[in-house]
Amino acid sequence: MAYDIDMIRKVYENMPSKVEAARKLIGRPLTLTEKILYSHLHAEQKTENFERGKSYVDFSPDRVAMQDATAQMALLQFMQSGRPKVAVPSTVHCDHLITAKNGAGEDLAFAKNESKEVFDFLGSVSNKYGIGFWKPGAGIIHQVVLENYAFPGGMMIGTDSHTVNAGGLGMIAIGVGGADACDVMAGLAWELKMPKLIGVKLTGKLSGWTAPKDVILKVAGILTVKGGTDAVVEYFGEGATSMSCTGKGTICNMGAEIGATTSTFGYDDSMSRYLKATGRADVAALADKVKEHLTADAEVYADPKKYFDQVIEIDLSTLEPHVNGPFTPDLATPISKLKEAAIANGWPTKISVGLLGSCTNSSYEDISRAVSLAKQVSSKNLKAKSEYLINPGSEQIRFTIKRDGFLDVFDQIGAKVFTNACGPCIGMWDRMGAEKQEKNTIIHSFNRNFAKRADGNPNTYAFVASPEIVTAMAIAGDLTFNPLTDFLTNEKGEKVKLDAPSGDELPTKGFAVEDAGFQAPAADGSKVTINVSPTSKRLQLLDPFSAWEGIDLKGLKLLIKAKGKCTTDHISMAGPWLKFRGHLDNISNNMLIGAVNAFNEKTDSVKNQLTGAYESVPKVQRDYKAKAIGSIVVGDENYGEGSSREHAAMEPRHLGVRAVLVKSFARIHETNLKKQGMLGLTFADKADYNKIQENDSIDIIGLTSFAPGKQLTLVFNHDDGSKDEIKVNHSYNAQQIEWYKAGGALNIIRANVKA
Repeated sequence: MAYDIDMIRKVYENMPSKVEAARKLIGRPLTLTEKILYSHLHAEQKTENFERGKSYVDFSPDRVAMQDATAQMALLQFMQSGRPKVAVPSTVHCDHLITAKNGAGEDLAFAKNESKEVFDFLGSVSNKYGIGFWKPGAGIIHQVVLENYAFPGGMMIGTDSHTVNAGGLGMIAIGVGGADACDVMAGLAWELKMPKLIGVKLTGKLSGWTAPKDVILKVAGILTVKGGTDAVVEYFGEGATSMSCTGKGTICNMGAEIGATTSTFGYDDSMSRYLKATGRADVAALADKVKEHLTADAEVYADPKKYFDQVIEIDLSTLEPHVNGPFTPDLATPISKLKEAAIANGWPTKISVGLLGSCTNSSYEDISRAVSLAKQVSSKNLKAKSEYLINPGSEQIRFTIKRDGFLDVFDQIGAKVFTNACGPCIGMWDRMGAEKQEKNTIIHSFNRNFAKRADGNPNTYAFVASPEIVTAMAIAGDLTFNPLTDFLTNEKGEKVKLDAPSGDELPTKGFAVEDAGFQAPAADGSKVTINVSPTSKRLQLLDPFSAWEGIDLKGLKLLIKAKGKCTTDHISMAGPWLKFRGHLDNISNNMLIGAVNAFNEKTDSVKNQLTGAYESVPKVQRDYKAKAIGSIVVGDENYGEGSSREHAAMEPRHLGVRAVLVKSFARIHETNLKKQGMLGLTFADKADYNKIQENDSIDIIGLTSFAPGKQLTLVFNHDDGSKDEIKVNHSYNAQQIEWYKAGGALNIIRANVKA
């Protein structure tokens, strides 16, 4: 029986009437996205025809999922809420704090010892507050959620941007910061701007070398890293129904790379097959009874331009495999053009490492298709030219592929199998020689490829592709190799061509596992104690942020004017810093150290206006904080792109930054800033970015009459005595303004629980 089956049954029982009510209210057929959103409105939310991209709406998600790095801060905040137990089904997954280095057994043992304090903390908090706990080695959060918790028509949030993976099972699943998770676990409404709708019609059918991954690589090239901002991408058409459930998950997963709120597919036979294969025939049976409500109304898909804000059409029969990168996941190149692009751009063509796995591509189907290529190494007398590394998605996947002999095949080509965890995908890769910062190329089936992300080396050119293309390229060892057309020379000097990959959607013998790694919470958690040492370097209990003083902010120092791409990786790096995700003060020592200072083109080097010296960003900010001087951070377009990590908002807040002013925000980061009581502002005129000078002191005027839709005024006081005055915009609604005034949303939650 599935986890939380009573909750799922209730969702399906209520869905038909809620969908019908929404259809009557709006007066037209509904998309799948609208059906799920309107059937999950919070009980106190007045139902109306919400305006896409403008209306803020309160929802009631069905569940919450947290990975171990972000769970620490989410649960530290929840502990302050005063609630004895979570209000909705919630889980914690230990997948981020495991460094990939020597192989699964050795790496897992090391992580359990190195992060014992954190794992014990997460386990005890989960035990106390009614949260399901997945131990280190159990698997990557999104694969485990897909295998155990996702269900068609449901709504969930998760403290990781790739929560959207669950769209592969027909959910509306959205990545959030820990404060949002805290709200929902505390039984409060969850607020979201009503998303715009992008429809992607898939015609034809995948075949040969083309995989589901190529669909999202193509879409990323069309929409770019911010083209999906504030939108849900809904896939449909014969191409969608012909695809596997886990293939759909891959597409939804990388929707985070186009900035989409989430992506989803309608319920179909592939989802039913997957539910049954993963021990959830009871969920499939319930879904079958309401399946008309688990996809869009027929009229929508018949005339999509009438119902979606944007429609993209892709013919899977003619779609080429793509390789995206380097340094950004939206630089899309068809495989037939890759050699030309590599030579023209001077990309290193020798592939040093191929990496298979991550939450994006670690399903049984992915690995079975990759192994069909690995088998050809011996059968065609080849030798793999690149190092090949694998991260299985879950213990269930690992156990099953071991049983089916796949790991033996990989072993024969010299592959190394890491722990069932994120590993290199999130920078938890202790790569030998990376400190030399040599120029090199890697190719992986991950979702992100920002500079320095995988191994910390800014000169590692990382390319994103399907597991099939990654495997073929690792065998060839050359970025200019096109497996669709090119031949390889084998050990006998013969010219041989790789056969197209093949594999099973699901294991013919069924999935198997001895110990999945799940720990159920205590029936009564009141007796469970949680200890956090005051001298711990890994964990730190939170103190509430202070409330707004009730006055305009004047004399703020410019901390940094960031130039170009500034993702959450630039604002709060992962990799070795992950170990401090539960200690706000310690992890604040990485604040903005990856951002490029517009005035000197350097990273982690900003002018301390008190001394005139150029120093580390956190050091300068701590100096300002010690002297009770506020500051402001200025950024470029799509500021905060990437991960959902709220540390990128909490660190500036903790160190005394008062406002972040940018050309545009990524959705999750802007929300995280608001939740933490920080001002997130955008230029009314983007050209005003150029008016900010290095020695500026800045005043923010209009806060005493802070109101939705009302601009604020900023005054840049230059060191030559001159000044510039500009208007800035914000997207705060009335409730979010109250968060700001209270010093953060958590302060309001705590006050309400005590009341």
